[in-house]
Amino acid sequence: MPEWPDWPEQGRCGRYRGGVLPFVLLATRAEDAAAEDEYAAMLRFSGLSPADLIRVRLEREPLPMLDLDACSGVILGGSPYNASDPATAKSAAQMRVEKDLAVLLDEVVARDIPFLGCCYGIGALGTHQGAVVDRQYGEPVGPVTVRLSEAGRGDPLTGVLPDEFTAFVGHKEAISSLPAHAVNLAASPSCPVQAFRVGRNVYATQFHPELDAQGLATRVEAYKHYGYFAPEEAERLKEVARSAEVVHPPELLRRFVQLYARN
Repeated sequence: MPEWPDWPEQGRCGRYRGGVLPFVLLATRAEDAAAEDEYAAMLRFSGLSPADLIRVRLEREPLPMLDLDACSGVILGGSPYNASDPATAKSAAQMRVEKDLAVLLDEVVARDIPFLGCCYGIGALGTHQGAVVDRQYGEPVGPVTVRLSEAGRGDPLTGVLPDEFTAFVGHKEAISSLPAHAVNLAASPSCPVQAFRVGRNVYATQFHPELDAQGLATRVEAYKHYGYFAPEEAERLKEVARSAEVVHPPELLRRFVQLYARN
């Protein structure tokens, strides 16, 4: 992988506001409206400044050589990519992203580096860890009820959430079986793994901790021709999102920063 590039007014991973090492957001959305909204939401809900959350758009460029000792943690955002897609259906960019993420996750998991994968991240981490990722438990776009497991209620990260809460989802694939070493932290009625952990610090969620109703409306518009729903359903889905009470998932991003921001 190439060296970490020169970032305007940032440089390499280093100490920024208050001496805190930055977090890194790995993004893969080619659709600019969705990509920019995701980044803005990650900043807003995590409480980080742009200097504290360095974004790498992997759909555009190879993953730089990250010095994980110079970062507080890594967040992997959502994506139209699916880990379970047949190789013949994957673009060259998706194949490159998957290869780069596999190399990164080798180090993240081996060293137990703070990591939070959101939606696409659960497929990426799950595949890396030997979970079964398939189309059995996909969920339509919209709100679902998520319930924490006993392990989830006692977990330092997910324990900040209520035992039961509403979150936004929309995914074609999901984890149908976790390996024995992974800890299932949450589930919904239609998806048995909504969050899991490996080691002490490596997490992934199927639901979107960064999504509010407006964010979901932006995604609905950006992806209405991607096979998640019939295009004529777009306006109805936006209305459903606006009427849903989704307030707790962003607490997960704030808690991730509280737990892992370091000097």
